[in-house]
Amino acid sequence: MNADTLIVPAPPDIPYVRVIPLGGCGEIGRNMTLIETNDDIIAVDCGLMFPDDEMYGVDIVINDFTYLRQRAHKFRALLVTHGHEDHIGGIPYLLREFPDIPIVGTTLSIALIKAKSREHKLGDVDFVPVKPGDRVRYGGIEAEFVHVNHSVAGACSLAVRTPVGTIFHTGDFKFDQTPIDGRPADFAALARIGNEGVLCMLSDSTNAERPGHTLSERIVGEAFTTIFTRAKGRIVIASFASNVPRIQQVVDHCVRFDRKVAFLGRSMQNVVHFASELGHIRIPSDRTIRIEDVESYPPEQVVVVTTGSQGEPMSGLSRMSVRDHPKFKIVAGDTVVISATPIPGNEKSVYKTINNLARLGCTVIHGTDGRSHVSGHASQEELFLMLNLIHPEFFMPLHGEYRMLVQHGKLAVETGVERENVFVAENGDVLEFTADYGDKIGKTYGGNVFVDGSGVGDIGEAVLRDRKALAGDGIVMVVVTIDAEEARVVAGPDLVSRGVFYMPDSEGVFEDLRAGVSAILANISVEGMRDVNTVKEHLRSGVAKAIYTRTKRRPVVIPVIMEA
Repeated sequence: MNADTLIVPAPPDIPYVRVIPLGGCGEIGRNMTLIETNDDIIAVDCGLMFPDDEMYGVDIVINDFTYLRQRAHKFRALLVTHGHEDHIGGIPYLLREFPDIPIVGTTLSIALIKAKSREHKLGDVDFVPVKPGDRVRYGGIEAEFVHVNHSVAGACSLAVRTPVGTIFHTGDFKFDQTPIDGRPADFAALARIGNEGVLCMLSDSTNAERPGHTLSERIVGEAFTTIFTRAKGRIVIASFASNVPRIQQVVDHCVRFDRKVAFLGRSMQNVVHFASELGHIRIPSDRTIRIEDVESYPPEQVVVVTTGSQGEPMSGLSRMSVRDHPKFKIVAGDTVVISATPIPGNEKSVYKTINNLARLGCTVIHGTDGRSHVSGHASQEELFLMLNLIHPEFFMPLHGEYRMLVQHGKLAVETGVERENVFVAENGDVLEFTADYGDKIGKTYGGNVFVDGSGVGDIGEAVLRDRKALAGDGIVMVVVTIDAEEARVVAGPDLVSRGVFYMPDSEGVFEDLRAGVSAILANISVEGMRDVNTVKEHLRSGVAKAIYTRTKRRPVVIPVIMEA
């Protein structure tokens, strides 16, 4: 981001509250929002995003913490709405910089974050478990946790009360009238908060373009009944590990149809372990088996629950689809249920996995086929209901691609929010509210920070451009040894290429290029030959031009000059 576009005015002398989305606006993932008053800052969520096809070699994408870094003396706490990766996956990286910050969330969310902190070897972390209905106070900011439905247990909205007014953050939600755990959203609390008055509402926009209501999770149970009734062999169900209600329905059907269940994948096993300990999932002890023991049971008595619903390359289902998993092999006659819809950008990987499974002779049920999956996000009628319950003065859609945010803004206007009070924000936008006004007043860092191996933030756009060039057109190295004092070539030129030429046909091309390089070296002046950088630039430009003339390709050309 150009530094000239980063303008955050000094705060006013009167009480104010600022809302700064660092991620989740215009994208699916990386959800993080800051709420700042004169003396305090809290963060809501700190997620990650998986890289797209243009982010070569990048493992994950996290938020830029510069705004927090510059105001670390005001940073009081991180509040977590629920335990999905796009809301908690960046927390270990936040804790590296702010190790003393309290992490506040419901018990399952905290358990999942604890597991991640152990993986990152973060040591002691100040975890603060809460229940829906609890209130916490940090400085002059108080936050109330409100139970809502989502595809993971313990999901909450947040009513954040500041000296200027209440900021209401929906988190990810839907209104499920028949949830698996028997606990619909706390409509009474939502209505009370709305009646008390809400300055600004921040709301999940994932399904803002989808009319009607999102179906209840129980619909999936009906689909599972049909699948379990018809399946003659083993059943493999791929789902998000955090979708505890979905896992509970699988277990319930295993009991009903007298099948054993095995859980595959570390994240899946972790979630089942913690959710069982906390009472969010109930699994009879005689119903589970180890994945290693599956082969010892008749196929019609086995269900395997695994990760990999998004086609991740090293996930359980992806490895099964190419028969590369060391503990479980898919065979013809198995029924595979992908109980999820692809996250935008993952479609190609998901369908590749489905095609591979079909080649193995499986029956594959995916997406909304037979209603084996329902969304965990509110559709338009539920978004209308939330807006009418809260009836905020200002509105900012979150958690969605830009077109989703725009559509959600239109829905807010239909419910009575003034058009000029709807802010379709981008990551890094700074919204400021006082008793007299509410407006976008500036912009801070809201860009991507790339995690590549052990490196965090050391991979920038320039590196990605180089990786893209290497992937697209390959690399050519030109190796020459020169005697700088005598200004002459001692050895070479030698050429090495990868990803540029088809090897059986490349010998003639290489001979022509060597001759061209020799001609380039012969035309360099005596003074130029004594300067390594001059020789490199002549070789780089000359070889690149020669290759483009012959092949219309633009590989990365790297001259290597050794001095004798």
